[in-house]
Amino acid sequence: MANQPALVFLHGAGGSARSWSALLEHLGSYPALAIDLPGHGQRADTLPAEVTVSDYAQVVWDILTTELQIRRPIIAGHSMGGAIALTLALEHGSELTGLILIGTGARLRVRADLLEAARTASPEALQALATWSLVPTSSESQRLQFQRELASGAAQLYRDLLACHTFDCMARLSEIRLPTLIVVGAEDQMTPVKYSQYLHDHIAGSTLQIIPAAGHALMQEQPEALARVIAAWLAAAPSTPSPGSCYNTASGFPHEQ
Repeated sequence: MANQPALVFLHGAGGSARSWSALLEHLGSYPALAIDLPGHGQRADTLPAEVTVSDYAQVVWDILTTELQIRRPIIAGHSMGGAIALTLALEHGSELTGLILIGTGARLRVRADLLEAARTASPEALQALATWSLVPTSSESQRLQFQRELASGAAQLYRDLLACHTFDCMARLSEIRLPTLIVVGAEDQMTPVKYSQYLHDHIAGSTLQIIPAAGHALMQEQPEALARVIAAWLAAAPSTPSPGSCYNTASGFPHEQ
């Protein structure tokens, strides 16, 4: 295990490292960790007044290289964390081993009603955000857990969504030359499948996996399925890009582009 690159997970807007708890349990002994972004979780005391995705990427890079001294990691990011991962790939690609993009996009414009819900952070607004993020079949316990997490990160959620709203790397995707796994929930309303398809179409050699019965918060809704997808990709990931492949985990067979 000592020679395997570390998997570093970056959470989404208003989240924390705890967002990955269920997934990490299913990854077994693979070297993996989740970190809190500034203003979140255990780093909540470093709340920035305003922040961009690039700002977050710089802080994450400093944490990895200076604080944790991790070399050549695989960066995995969900939603805003995926935007940060893309930024790291563009700025430090030669120092990374791979990229995992989960429920994210090359541009993350945020709907006005979603921004307003995050700004007010009322119980009703947080409930609406949970509804947009989870599939209708999610359990009540999953829904309540997700709402609690949103509530704990409410102070930073609005700033995070503003950072997402200004993020756009569509024109630079062809610069990414890392083995890349792209995963999306089939029922994702926040960053729908077409966002991931665009990433797949423009990142050479990338692999796209679509997880059924999952929405935006797929690492909480379908942690075991997501862990299987990641483990399979890690086992097969080439050291250099190869022709892209696309799989829907409902069938397990590639489908035509």
